[in-house]
Amino acid sequence: MRLVYLSLAWVVGIYLGSRFDFPWAPLTILLAVSSFLTILSYRKKALFWGGLCLLLLLGGILRFHTVPEGDGLEIYRGFYELRGVVAAAPDVKDHSTTLRLEVKEIREPDGEWDNVSGTVLVYAPKFPMLNDSRDYPYYHYGDLLQMKGELESPDLPEDGESFDFREYLARQGIYSTMYSPSEIALLDTGQKPKPMEWIYSLRRSMSQSLEEALPEPQCSIAKAMLLGQRGSIASEVKDDFSTAGTSHLLAISGVHVSIVAGLALSAGVWIFGRRRPTYFLLALAVIWLYVMLSGMSPSAVRAATMGSLWLYANWIGRPRSAFTALTFAAAVMLAFNPRLLSDVGFQLSFAAMTGLVFLTPLFQNWGRKVLGSHDGELSSTINFVITGFAVTLGAVFATLPLISYYFGMISLMSLPATFFTLPAVPGIIITSAMVGIVGVFASPVATILGWVSWLFTTYVLKTVELFASLPLASVDVKVDAPAVWTYYVILGTALWLPRNRERLSGGIFKMKPRLFSAPRLASGIPLKWIILPLAVIAILIWTAVITAPDNRLHVYVLDIGQGDSILLQKGNQQIIIDGGPNSGKMADQLGDKLPFWDRTIELLVLTHPDADHITGLIDILQRYKVQKVVTSGQEYDSDLYREWCKLVEEKGVERIIAVAGQEIVMQDGVHLTVIHPQDTLFEGETTDLNNNSVVIRLEYGKFSFLLTGDIGEEVEKCLLDEDVNLKSVALKVAHHGSNTSTTAEFLNEVGPLFATISVSADNRFGHPSNEVVDELEEAVGRDGLLVTSEDGAIEFITDGNRLWIETEK
Repeated sequence: MRLVYLSLAWVVGIYLGSRFDFPWAPLTILLAVSSFLTILSYRKKALFWGGLCLLLLLGGILRFHTVPEGDGLEIYRGFYELRGVVAAAPDVKDHSTTLRLEVKEIREPDGEWDNVSGTVLVYAPKFPMLNDSRDYPYYHYGDLLQMKGELESPDLPEDGESFDFREYLARQGIYSTMYSPSEIALLDTGQKPKPMEWIYSLRRSMSQSLEEALPEPQCSIAKAMLLGQRGSIASEVKDDFSTAGTSHLLAISGVHVSIVAGLALSAGVWIFGRRRPTYFLLALAVIWLYVMLSGMSPSAVRAATMGSLWLYANWIGRPRSAFTALTFAAAVMLAFNPRLLSDVGFQLSFAAMTGLVFLTPLFQNWGRKVLGSHDGELSSTINFVITGFAVTLGAVFATLPLISYYFGMISLMSLPATFFTLPAVPGIIITSAMVGIVGVFASPVATILGWVSWLFTTYVLKTVELFASLPLASVDVKVDAPAVWTYYVILGTALWLPRNRERLSGGIFKMKPRLFSAPRLASGIPLKWIILPLAVIAILIWTAVITAPDNRLHVYVLDIGQGDSILLQKGNQQIIIDGGPNSGKMADQLGDKLPFWDRTIELLVLTHPDADHITGLIDILQRYKVQKVVTSGQEYDSDLYREWCKLVEEKGVERIIAVAGQEIVMQDGVHLTVIHPQDTLFEGETTDLNNNSVVIRLEYGKFSFLLTGDIGEEVEKCLLDEDVNLKSVALKVAHHGSNTSTTAEFLNEVGPLFATISVSADNRFGHPSNEVVDELEEAVGRDGLLVTSEDGAIEFITDGNRLWIETEK
């Protein structure tokens, strides 16, 4: 316990230093006197250890006051050119990539370079075209980059906001930000240690393997839990996890590290037996490899440090020293970065690990007393349930006041939601790791393994969604700091006072050593080890059967914001026409509509290369196997279009230039006819990009659908003059309902019964035009006009004779 007292004295010193401004001179004198008296009293144990605690308390105060405020970049504000090294794993998001850049040199435009030391958080373009040899994602750990942009201080919280972004970055040693830099150039590579570069290279490859094998949002969940990549998680999914009180499952922390440590210990014992220190060293190596693959996030590093000391306490045969190890780990981390004490993540990690050490064993013992003892497989099942509840209760009770204090809400569903989802987390981590690693060498095998990962991630998503949808899933609360302290004092006293307190177990994962010789391996496998894989296979088969597409034609007008995207599905064949402005939304929509095992898109059609049509298609090219693409053949000067062309070429996708009169045939009688553009493209006008859109008429039995891209009234007039068959049951209204299209003559010729407009609510263009809406309502009636901003995704279902229409909202 002495180490606990010393560690706590240091932590209290850090806290006092953060709260009060002590004068340096008296503090230094007091420290010197305390040191002298401690040395003199070394034979009197009580005085000696008390003196050491006082020394560490004073040292903690001094340490906090030595924390530097700002860095060399803080004096530079305005437009500058930088040279710096990417010092952490790039975080790829929907529209940008976040870089932690260690700046080495800086200059004003056309000025002289000055040496500087500091770190800036850069929100860089997602597709910068650094050089022709780089594949997506373009930024790598250790790159030396040069760029121009506006150096700013991080934003302060606005009125009513509790999250202080500036303070959050300051705890990480970042005092400057730069948004949308220009003229980014790659000067050199390999500017960081090679081992970490290899680790991050493996991380990139594993991320790409997961994207190719898993649909969304399952892929985002797998990447979050395995690789710490949360940038691609849809906001709706994040909201569900928050409401259900399970957000902690998305950030790699103590729970994940504990699971990995338990799995590694179990594997080590099974392979090597309890030969010290072999199986402990294996667990230690696996923990830190996992943390490095996750991007070395602060929460993961903190959890790994605490987990390593927990393993050490078990190795030396002193599992009751786990709390001593945790407090010592906290003191060491605060010695390196005293600002961590006010970090919410640090506090939650420490509280969760403390709950696992102290509370989980108590709940386990109570559960066993209530449910009694049993034999055989029933005992294993009951112990599994008890342990699941105990782990969940331990973490929830330990973190509840902090969550209430910082976030102003508590989830009434956190306990049951965590209990039911937590058992699937090991499955997600294991299967996702297998998919990520195997995908580097054998993509088809990884796709099959991805089906199992899909099963675990889908279970978690659906469970969280269920609990988040329940009434009063979360409630707003207001808790002040004294209430938090009171809670922990009462809880600590309740744990300390009982004399018959059970000895703390060495961790939540106790494994019996199992080492089978080769001849006895098959016969010695427990029945439950056979049942579980068979159950997984059976569930996958039945899920595939249930989710398999029917034989009808499904036409989805996807809700992807201010842009266009149409999905045609007949059996196992899919055609996607445009991809919308947001790759994350597009991936989520496809993950919801396509079977989990189908990773092939037969045809992509890019009507024209505007950002609101092409962005999502780039993500599809990266994630799916695309057989063919159709474009208008018009070239366009943009980073997105260059990225599209590069991916089409790299992946060897057959490229077809659309010309009026071409026929595209899907299975079972589905025909698509290209009716525009003509042999000669429009040239010389600002509207040429829209007017050269690929226009397609879909026909299946008695059902027909006219898909018009963003054409204007000039093209509509040409189509009328060409005497093209435009008659259609449904019309995809051109250019999001703009008044530049959908003339009365054109609408009369098409004669639709239904019309759809793909548009986002409150867009800055004023789409759709009131005049166009009035004309459409007159032509198809109010019920026949379907708008994605109001109706969500729109689905037309037909067997060629009958038609059904379903909307998301």
